Amino acid sequence: MKTIFNKALWASAIGACTLSLGSCTDLSETIYDTIASEKYEFTEKDRAAMFAPVYSSLRDVYWGWYSYADMMDQSSDSWCIPYRISIGWGDLYVSMHKHQFHSQIAHFNDTWNRNYAGINACNKLLADEVIAADITTSSQLRAYRALYYYILFDLFRNIPLDTQYEHEDGWLPEQATPQQMWDFLISELTDVKGKCGTKVEMGKLNDYAINMLLAKMYLNHNAWFNDYSDNSYSGKAIDEVNEVINSGKFSLAPNYSDNFREDISGSPEIIFGIPFEFNYAGGNYMANMWMHVAGRATWQFNGWATGGAAVLPQFLETYDEEDSRYEDCWISGQQYDYAGAPIYVDSEPLVYTRELHSIDNPGCYPFESERLVKYEILSGDYGTSYDDVPFFRLADAYFIKAECLLRLGGYNGESEQVAADLVTAVRQRAFKSDPGKATVTVAQLKGGSRYNYGHRENQGIMGEADNWIITEEGGDDIELGGLLDELAWEFVAEHHRRQDLIRFRINGTNQNVYNGKSWFCKDAKTDKTDRHCDIFPLPKSALDGNIKLKQNPGYGGAE
Repeated sequence: MKTIFNKALWASAIGACTLSLGSCTDLSETIYDTIASEKYEFTEKDRAAMFAPVYSSLRDVYWGWYSYADMMDQSSDSWCIPYRISIGWGDLYVSMHKHQFHSQIAHFNDTWNRNYAGINACNKLLADEVIAADITTSSQLRAYRALYYYILFDLFRNIPLDTQYEHEDGWLPEQATPQQMWDFLISELTDVKGKCGTKVEMGKLNDYAINMLLAKMYLNHNAWFNDYSDNSYSGKAIDEVNEVINSGKFSLAPNYSDNFREDISGSPEIIFGIPFEFNYAGGNYMANMWMHVAGRATWQFNGWATGGAAVLPQFLETYDEEDSRYEDCWISGQQYDYAGAPIYVDSEPLVYTRELHSIDNPGCYPFESERLVKYEILSGDYGTSYDDVPFFRLADAYFIKAECLLRLGGYNGESEQVAADLVTAVRQRAFKSDPGKATVTVAQLKGGSRYNYGHRENQGIMGEADNWIITEEGGDDIELGGLLDELAWEFVAEHHRRQDLIRFRINGTNQNVYNGKSWFCKDAKTDKTDRHCDIFPLPKSALDGNIKLKQNPGYGGAE
């Protein structure tokens, strides 16, 4: 059983809310009306009960269907959800892969609403004078609110900003400019840093998580604003992660997979994790989304499974054959049940292949694609739904520092070699069979990417002649391409890839990899100045409900 941050207390608190967003966002006014004194000191039990809707919203943001985690990967060069021949899927997932974004894709609507539900929950609690007077409680609530706004800012950029709970009838929030939103987030996070506590507990934002949020803000500033004239933000990001690294609170887990168990509270690497609990707060549906229904027998997993998701062969081909993260994340070939017997489907062996045909023309066949096993799969009904999420971990802090050192050419007496040493330290647990391969050089990190970018689509029908559509783009022209590869190997399926692809550019241009490279069935933009897909369109429901909102550039009106 798990023992994460007073687990029984936390589970009972969220269980009382029945784990549904709707039932958790309206706290009873009688819960706190017995607190007569403004000097009341809140206990952990008080905070667990108060924060229930805040926690619930964050779990829904991350692992509700059409989630933030999906948005960060399904639009990237790592994996997708194709149309599965004889099964289904496709549709809006095809649009996500091809960057044919529009305002009625469910990912945008649901992630928007879930984040604002979390913000509303924070605003309601902060409106209570007694709660607002408690520094630790109010700081943690402001930090959570900032986290929700950070996610929205990264995804949509031009968003409404509201810090109040009570409003007059007919009130509608104003749309903040990106600069206004940036200023608010930096101010809030800077103000609460040092007030959230240093104790590391699952589900609780601590001071080190605030460091990580600030570091992420600074790391992505220039890409977000498409202005690379000021590199001082890289130094600010280093300053933040140095507080994490030098705290002595964290260390790299001995094994990569330690960070993706059903209970990660024991990993020394976790800075901030989102706790999940099948009976009270399940959510991680990776096993359901990736496994063929017959493939569940490997784990005696009997929850639902669709076999929809698919990893891009171009990405898999970048792995070093001795990198153990490959086997930690992916399975292929003949599949076997829990007892070791081969699995068959209608007398045909269940063999997962690396090859994919197409995202939608004709689509992918049921056995195509290796399958993700990065997150621990449990037997019974659980699958991965019991698995916690490592939102921030020490390896991330190492990579932020490494990237910024390389972009600056060194900082405060630390050279680019420190960047190589940090990446090497992370790689060491992945190359235990050949430690020499763990060492990476500055030149390798600053060199090109191993990813062979280009369109790679087979529109032929299985059993008939192939009909390949191929373009050759390669990855030699990507700035810090070696580091971009390292980020993919370490953080695949961890809400990183879209942001990384937007941040890394093609040498000699202002075009980033996200827009400027093709992969599988997604084509590069021919207009090298077009970066409107860096952000998603505002959902139609939000535009229809607030006349003060304007659609993001490049997406027309309400669509």
